[in-house]
Amino acid sequence: MELSFLADTMAKLLQGLPLTLNLSFVSILSGGILAVLLALLRAGSAPGAWFVRAYVFVLRGTPLLLQLFLIYYGLGQFAAVRNGVLWPFLREPYWCAILALALNTAAYGSEIIRGGLQAVPVGAIEAARVAGMSGPLLYRRIILPLALRQALPAYGNEIVLMVKSTSLASIVTLMEVSGISYAIVSETYRAFEVFLCAGAIYLAINFLLTRAVAWLEIWLNPHLRPATT
Repeated sequence: MELSFLADTMAKLLQGLPLTLNLSFVSILSGGILAVLLALLRAGSAPGAWFVRAYVFVLRGTPLLLQLFLIYYGLGQFAAVRNGVLWPFLREPYWCAILALALNTAAYGSEIIRGGLQAVPVGAIEAARVAGMSGPLLYRRIILPLALRQALPAYGNEIVLMVKSTSLASIVTLMEVSGISYAIVSETYRAFEVFLCAGAIYLAINFLLTRAVAWLEIWLNPHLRPATT
């Protein structure tokens, strides 16, 4: 391996880093909001619960790559979609990638958050009701904060998975880190060095993310903090 080639490759790949981070942030943020709504909907009425079960079953049971293909290549064949108000967004690969990533992570995230909701101590809910809390106030001050605290470790894994899943955006012509990697390999035929550099970038991103999630978990759980004398 030539160090000069590795350095040049790394410089080229870093040009796609802003798009990779953008795809990760937007999809995780929008998918997280949708995941909370789905988890709350499943805990509500029976029709809502059945809808969420079907949604989760379909999105978790099919490959993300297939979902991306259906959104980017499939929706455009319907005249109602092409003539609709959403077509300016759905014809753009960026928004199709965001939509596919967000919908997919929302399915997994809703199950994680549902587990967090089920882990909220009954005693905490009863104490809040005795104090006069009910409805949205109870959820906002007691149930959701405790549920998110319980779900954070597992949701951190989902965040890492979504960062790696952004590499699929290259399939729809987006030149993020993986897309640039494929382009360099097609020109140089040096797949090992190129994908080694790409892997190092993803590894660095996810290392920082796992450290941030670990710090947030410690901040939210004072009993995990080291004892001070």
